[in-house]
Amino acid sequence: MLKTHPVQTSSNRRSSRLPLVALVLAVVALALSACGSSASAVQTVDPAAFLTAAARPGGTVTDVRPPAEYAAGHVDGAVNVDVESPDFAEQLATLDKAGTYAVYCHSGRRSAMATDQMAQAGFTNVYNLSGGIGDLQAAGAQIVTS
Repeated sequence: MLKTHPVQTSSNRRSSRLPLVALVLAVVALALSACGSSASAVQTVDPAAFLTAAARPGGTVTDVRPPAEYAAGHVDGAVNVDVESPDFAEQLATLDKAGTYAVYCHSGRRSAMATDQMAQAGFTNVYNLSGGIGDLQAAGAQIVTS
């Protein structure tokens, strides 16, 4: 009896590669999600959720505007860490990466920059205010000058 071998067609070759392609795509997706895991350390929140996070024991309200803006009016008890300062990374290095930080600025642009850098530096519990200090004041935060 004569043995016959099935003819390998291009559709057979493609179907035999599908599991391999799926496996490669799964590995790539896992690798990419691992790279973005630091972003999950930052939650962008509205003023009410920001104030709740700021009131947690051990929480630090962080104003990332320049010192002159901070002095003109800031949330009572906030610490000033200027995101636009050349030594911002060094200032971050002095903070507890496991602490809770509620970060704000004037409009939200600088706090987004700061919280991105904080996540990249390994901070694990960071709240970025969606909006700015005016929104916090409207939500009931006490604003003081120094």
